[in-house]
Amino acid sequence: MNEEIALLLARGQFAFTIGFHIVLAAFSIGLAHFLMFLEAMWLWRRQTLWLSLWRYWSKIFALNVAVGVVTGVVMEFAFGTNWSGLASRAGAVLGPMMYMEVLVAFFLEAGFMGVVLFGMGKVRPWVHFMATCIVALGSLFSAFWILAANSWMQTPDGFAVAADGRFVPVDWWAAIINPSFPWRMAHMVVAAMLGTACLVAACGAWHLLRETRHPAARQMFSLGLWMLVIMAPVQIVLGDLHGENTRDHQPIKLAAMEGAWDPPPPGEGEPLRLFALPDMQQRRNLYEIAIPDIGSLYLRHNLEGRIHTLNQYPAEALPWVPVVFWSFRVMVGLGLAMAAAGIAGLIVRLRRRLWHARWLQRVMVLLAPAGFIAMLAGWLVTEAGRQPWTVYGLLRTSHSVAPVSAELVLGSLLVTVAVYMALFALGLWFLLKLMSRLPTRHEKGAMPEVAERSGKGA
Repeated sequence: MNEEIALLLARGQFAFTIGFHIVLAAFSIGLAHFLMFLEAMWLWRRQTLWLSLWRYWSKIFALNVAVGVVTGVVMEFAFGTNWSGLASRAGAVLGPMMYMEVLVAFFLEAGFMGVVLFGMGKVRPWVHFMATCIVALGSLFSAFWILAANSWMQTPDGFAVAADGRFVPVDWWAAIINPSFPWRMAHMVVAAMLGTACLVAACGAWHLLRETRHPAARQMFSLGLWMLVIMAPVQIVLGDLHGENTRDHQPIKLAAMEGAWDPPPPGEGEPLRLFALPDMQQRRNLYEIAIPDIGSLYLRHNLEGRIHTLNQYPAEALPWVPVVFWSFRVMVGLGLAMAAAGIAGLIVRLRRRLWHARWLQRVMVLLAPAGFIAMLAGWLVTEAGRQPWTVYGLLRTSHSVAPVSAELVLGSLLVTVAVYMALFALGLWFLLKLMSRLPTRHEKGAMPEVAERSGKGA
């Protein structure tokens, strides 16, 4: 019993830490590319508005990176403390990927971060823009290696099992570019852009509700909606392709996402379950509301296609279905809401009513966290749907945990929760404080004393 509690606490601690970190890391990816776009527009147009927006969001970027680095370090130590079983069995594969993330991505970002935040006005404009581009590229490298490691745990490839049970790499290309990695990488990067788009649009909308004619508020609102109308359809396509990959490589996860316990009757396709309460004991759905055949349309691209069902597998091979089922619906629902907001923005833009559509501005304020909530829901689908495995089909989670007592894990969990909550509360307070005011014509950057020089030298 003590081992089961220790496992549950270790899983809870890792879920808690990664839940915080993934939002901050994704926001860094989105903001880095947004800053790159703003600086490119400043260098091209030489309009003060673009420089003011760059300085405004650079401060938010600096705050996000500072908090994100702290939350990321804790996860690295967790592998050696709570998950020594996973580290000893899969370290030969995962270790080099994590090392490359630190060596190539983290140091690449950190090396040029100072130039980006404090170098405007001190270095040549093209040098500063190059540094901004490198930081944005570094954020993608970071996502590349982290998602390569995670994707290998989801769809392992390019390895052999040694005599002592360790996973040994035999083909690094296959291990890194494993079957699910391309779709997971693309899906995650676009999700980061969508989360950033919602926050940028919401910031502009919040200020437009108070000052309709402010150019910076208009530009933020407009840019955020453009990002939504472009990225949301791309994400829908990527989600469909990622779903096909899950269907082929992780059929139990897909069955949990769909709440499919038993195959449909002969001659019928898989239904689209709008609502259900999956019951793990009875191995069926309670209070199910479904549309016949529609599920097959997006799962198999026809009206009669079938998928694997949960009752084909023993209970010990199943994830916790209610979490996977509802997390998937939260992700899809918010994704569709973001797509609808982007389309609505395009319609009112074409009608030349964008700055006066106060209903849309209120909607975007409500959707401010939608992208990041959808991302967390998608991460729950990915990680909870993989259970009971850490390395899918090869290493069970119960065999991956460290032989640490439940009391010690509980103590570290409580400390982690306390530190993270304090850190997050402080970071959120500063974030809201920064976003509560509009950019000014003479906006100061992350280093106020060089603000005047920045305007002349950039």
